[in-house]
Amino acid sequence: MGVLSRVSRLARHLDRARSQAFGAHELESWEFDVLSALRRSGEPYQLSPGQLIRETMVTSGTMTNRVDRLAARGLVERLPDPRDRRGVQVRLTAAGRRTVDGALEALLQREHLLLSQLSGPESDRLADLLRTLVTPFDSA
Repeated sequence: MGVLSRVSRLARHLDRARSQAFGAHELESWEFDVLSALRRSGEPYQLSPGQLIRETMVTSGTMTNRVDRLAARGLVERLPDPRDRRGVQVRLTAAGRRTVDGALEALLQREHLLLSQLSGPESDRLADLLRTLVTPFDSA
């Protein structure tokens, strides 16, 4: 109980930090998830809806709604898929890139504060222990 109750408390603090970081950039958590998946994909920062679904682990209907809302805000754009005339690609716009980069920087600053009580080796050890703990769930 001591371990998991502390993990749960830390998760609440992390959720609050994420909300603050994203809110400062007028983003919801789900918006950051989609935008950061596109950003991680590298130039030209575009993925198919199917790839976005796999990256964010949501249903196709949910992803369609999310892309619609992000496109309406000018953060992503839909482009025809050059390999499949029926398909589309979702691309991060310049405004989307600025927004997700700013939100990520703000998040990293807040996460750094959350971990500031740990030394480098302690942080590395904790990361290793948490990786061991979460691996069975990630592979399921």
